[in-house]
Amino acid sequence: MIKPYLKDKLSSPICGTHISMTDSIASEVLGAIGFDFVWIDTEHSENNYTSLRNHITAVNAGGSAAIVRVSMHDFNHVKRVLEMGPDGIVFPMINTAAEADAAMRATLYPPEGNRGFGPLRAVRYGLDDLDEYIAVESKKLCRFIQIETETAVRNLPEILQNPYIDGLIFGPCDLSGSIGELNQVFGERTQALICRAIDLIRPTGKAIGVSTGSFDPAVTGFWYSLGINMISSGTDYDYILQTARENCRNLRNIMV
Repeated sequence: MIKPYLKDKLSSPICGTHISMTDSIASEVLGAIGFDFVWIDTEHSENNYTSLRNHITAVNAGGSAAIVRVSMHDFNHVKRVLEMGPDGIVFPMINTAAEADAAMRATLYPPEGNRGFGPLRAVRYGLDDLDEYIAVESKKLCRFIQIETETAVRNLPEILQNPYIDGLIFGPCDLSGSIGELNQVFGERTQALICRAIDLIRPTGKAIGVSTGSFDPAVTGFWYSLGINMISSGTDYDYILQTARENCRNLRNIMV
C-alpha cells in the first residue's frame, strides 16, 4: 500500500479540524471522520509528548494526516515532535524572514538544515530504512508558518523567498490583536491585511490557510471565498460544548 501524503494535496482545497484536549479518543474519532488533516495543538494546550504521540497515532490510524502546531522558537521541542513522525508541522508567530529560515532549518537535515538525527516513530522505531527516510520520507513533511501579525504581513515578500515553506496559515485573532483590535477578525483593517497577504502568497503557489474555531458554514465559506484553500475549522472541546448545550436545551424544552 502506497502511503498518501498530505503534501500532494496542498494545491487543492483541503479541510481539517483541531485537537486541544489530551485524550486520544478525540483524535481517534476526528481522524476517522474524513478530514484531510487534524491539527494537534501544543502551543496553547495541555498536551505533553506522550499525549501528542497518541494523538498522531490515532489520527493516522483513522486515515487522516496529523499536523502539529509547535511552541514558539523552541527548536529542541520541534526536534522531539518531528521524531514522532507527524505529516506536517506549524510554526506560530513567524514575523521575519530570519525567523522563517530558522524554523525551516530546524526541520531539515544537513546540508539544507540543522535537524539532529534520531527518528523514532518517524521510522517505525527502526522497521523503516534510515537512508530512505533521510533522502525521501523526511522531505515529505509539510512545513507551515502562521501569519499572525501586521509585521509578518509587512515582511511577507522576504519570507516568501524561502523555498521550503509549503503553506502560510492566517491566525486572524492574533492578527487583529497586533493592530489593537483583538478578536475583531472581520474588522476592516484586519481583513485588509489578510487580503494584502493573499495577493502576495497566491503567485507563489504555496498553500494559503486559516485556522478558525468556528464551524459555521457562513464563516468557513467566507474564508474560502477569499481564496483560502486550507481551512482548519472547529475544535474538539467546542464540539462537545455546542452539542451538549443543544441537547440540554432540547431536553429542558420537552420537559416543561
